[in-house]
Amino acid sequence: MGCFFSKKSKRKSDKEDLTPTTTTVETTTTSNAVPLGNNTDEAPKQYSWDKREKVDPKDYMLTGLKDVTVGRLPGKLNGQQFVIQECENCNIYVFDHSATITIDDCVNCRIVLGPIKGSVFFRDCKDIKCVVACQQFRTRDCKKMEVFLCCATQPIIESSTGMKFGCFQYYYPELAFHFKDAGLSIFNNNWSNIHDFTPVSGENNWSLLPEASAVQDAVPAPDAESEFKSVRISSDPTRSIVPLTKGGRRKDSEESCLFVFFAGEYTTANARKLIDEATAKGFVLVQTKEVSMHPEDVKRVFQNSAEDLVEAVTRGILLFVFFFVVFFVCCCLLLR
Repeated sequence: MGCFFSKKSKRKSDKEDLTPTTTTVETTTTSNAVPLGNNTDEAPKQYSWDKREKVDPKDYMLTGLKDVTVGRLPGKLNGQQFVIQECENCNIYVFDHSATITIDDCVNCRIVLGPIKGSVFFRDCKDIKCVVACQQFRTRDCKKMEVFLCCATQPIIESSTGMKFGCFQYYYPELAFHFKDAGLSIFNNNWSNIHDFTPVSGENNWSLLPEASAVQDAVPAPDAESEFKSVRISSDPTRSIVPLTKGGRRKDSEESCLFVFFAGEYTTANARKLIDEATAKGFVLVQTKEVSMHPEDVKRVFQNSAEDLVEAVTRGILLFVFFFVVFFVCCCLLLR
């Protein structure tokens, strides 16, 4: 592609002259030539990037706020990056999916973050209570945080102390769609498998919240007078999009049970129904996992039954669900 003002190449021809043919006429009163035919103003050419909606960076950040209830309603971020910084004593609700979120220099805040496709990074924060769903979770130089977490990978803390973790427990009507838009599975949650980059000998920088810990006690619902009053929120564990799991807490029983769901139209619905019915009868859900398996993996896991299952596994992801029963434990895993 040439420059707008670059010259066009000319080819000589005996039959036609390709020199630009701007017509001129000589006036009788002056010797100036007046151009004809090319003297109209042309509209500037528009490109695809000129037609994009203009983005205001201020719509994707919260900065320097104090004693307020703020955030974003569903549909306001639509997978964009978001920044929260220098906020104090605020209630922050982000009811949408995003690409990444960074939270810097915040103190005494309650925060809810919808599904994050990439990472959420807390830096230099103190006295934070939050509900988070993400691909990667990281903190650095933070103190006293309570996190109700759904994380697809191993959560990481660095130079942080007084960190407490519990399983994600939250619901709003668009949340299931936001998990899908962010590429996250509700069954892949490593909330209790914390890695401390800077451990201190003889001290624990992190711990697990008591099993009875409730989200509403840490992160209350938005005020009835706030802009979020129309969002139907629930922190009841029985309504949570993500199944409530025991994680790495001490086992109450040595008996366990593993359920495997093969890919199908109603796999997720069937798994949730089993979890609800089993927990209602006293079973303790330890962990869920959604994975893809190759034929060689099938032989290793299912051994003598592998031959009958290879064809089913090739149809998609498997889901494993693992339970303890009280005292029997049952574990269920979903595979696609």
